[in-house]
Amino acid sequence: MALQMKKHPGQLTVVIKLGTSSIVDEKTHQPLLSILSVIVETAVKLHADGHRVVLVSSGAIGVGLRRMDLDKRPKHLPKIQALAAIGQCRLMSLWDQLFGHVRQPIAQILLTRNDIADRTQYQNAQNTFFELLNMGVIPIVNENDTLAVTEIKFGDNDTLSAITAGMVQADYLFLMTDVDCLYDKNPRTNPDAKPIPVVEDIAELEADVSSAGSALGTGGMSTKIVAARLATSAGVTTVITKSSKPGNITAIIKYAESQKTTRLSSRNSVVNLQEEGASLAQMAALNLHSANHALATPLTSTPHDTPARTPSPQIDLLQDPPRHTRFLPIPHPIRDRWFWILHGLAPHGTIYIDEGARCALHDKAGLLPVGVVDVDGNFAQQEAVRIVVVKRLPQSSPSHSNSQPPSSPPTPSRHSYIHSNSNHHNHVHTHTHMHNHATLAHSHSHSPALTPQHPPPYELHNPAPYEIGRAVINYSAAEIRRIKGLHSTQIHDALGYADSEYVALRENVAFFGLERSRPSTPSFGRSTSVTSEPAGGEH
Repeated sequence: MALQMKKHPGQLTVVIKLGTSSIVDEKTHQPLLSILSVIVETAVKLHADGHRVVLVSSGAIGVGLRRMDLDKRPKHLPKIQALAAIGQCRLMSLWDQLFGHVRQPIAQILLTRNDIADRTQYQNAQNTFFELLNMGVIPIVNENDTLAVTEIKFGDNDTLSAITAGMVQADYLFLMTDVDCLYDKNPRTNPDAKPIPVVEDIAELEADVSSAGSALGTGGMSTKIVAARLATSAGVTTVITKSSKPGNITAIIKYAESQKTTRLSSRNSVVNLQEEGASLAQMAALNLHSANHALATPLTSTPHDTPARTPSPQIDLLQDPPRHTRFLPIPHPIRDRWFWILHGLAPHGTIYIDEGARCALHDKAGLLPVGVVDVDGNFAQQEAVRIVVVKRLPQSSPSHSNSQPPSSPPTPSRHSYIHSNSNHHNHVHTHTHMHNHATLAHSHSHSPALTPQHPPPYELHNPAPYEIGRAVINYSAAEIRRIKGLHSTQIHDALGYADSEYVALRENVAFFGLERSRPSTPSFGRSTSVTSEPAGGEH
């Protein structure tokens, strides 16, 4: 059972992600104590102001290289994992010493995707976070590189930080990097590159993401875009800013909060004046006065406010804040169980459904076999799959078992449908625990990409298939291949048993929301239009 985090009015939860290049020098592997010290002061200042702070810290392998006097990161996986084990101890010792100077308790949390693939384990991890934050502790999170292999890795700590932000229901996620914000061109080669201060819709983002990760790290700007997409879908405001100036975090939060206050104040003023029949000139004058007053009035701190060792940067809210790029959260966040289905589990295959099935799912009905057009991959019962919407070809007929006489294709009705971007999280593949009675369809492994059978029984181009979400399935891939296109009353005849009338229960289906068709790596000069989908399981 998931606990509820106790939050006071005005209290924020802030997740700060630090890459390896922010923690150790890329060449000497020496810890960057100047940056780490300011991070500690910033976190303690936020905590003293009554907020909650979580750090996501890379750097274990880099610190391990320093300890073992190695010049570069090895390529052999066991050696990398051994270095991570060596470095993680020293990294946490370093954090503990720095936070110990200001008497701030910390905790270590190491995760892999396997740790949250099970719903109970996901809730246990979430409860641990909530209890630590309620106790006033700052959790420091890292991927458990000693155990993680390709199948169970998050891929990079940008993704880990976004999932962590969703788990703790954070207000802000700061992705610290070597540039101060996103630009429409590469600022290193284009002097006329323009900064992008605010991104309301990642789908329409036109930015340069050519900057790669450091020699020690695994991320780059493209992974931060993916993390921002994931975090904003959970209702988390995501900020990209320069890692060498971590003291700017406090100033950016104050500025962002003032923007929220100003927008709300202006909106209320307009509504009140319109109700009283005020003139347009009166409304404009009052809104200008309200906005100026809100910007000129400093935010009041909580009663817990105490001075830190080094004061945080103070900014005049009438002027520009420290340079950063702020990704605004979607209006209808995906939370709790649906966030776990979308981002805690890795898909093991794909189910293609028709438009009638999609409509039924949006009407909160379950996914019936009659709406399933095709299946790709090998997956077991109770594993996660992608849900992709297709247009069924007129000449295609549903598959039947040998004992079931063929019949005409069912007319699409209100059964099930789902959609999302096939590139959305394909960079992550994990292995989830199989159900006790689960069986695999074939002995060969499946491809995580959307690779349909040839020729597929659906249109490939007009319209093209599109993914809308994820589902936890009641039947294996082999079983669904035998019952696809059938009515629920025919399941027993096809299989010899019927565990459920649904291929997936509605409570086990989650939609990606506004992000479904957003590219994994947006690039300058290319914008992508999307069609909005309702978020999570709330629609």
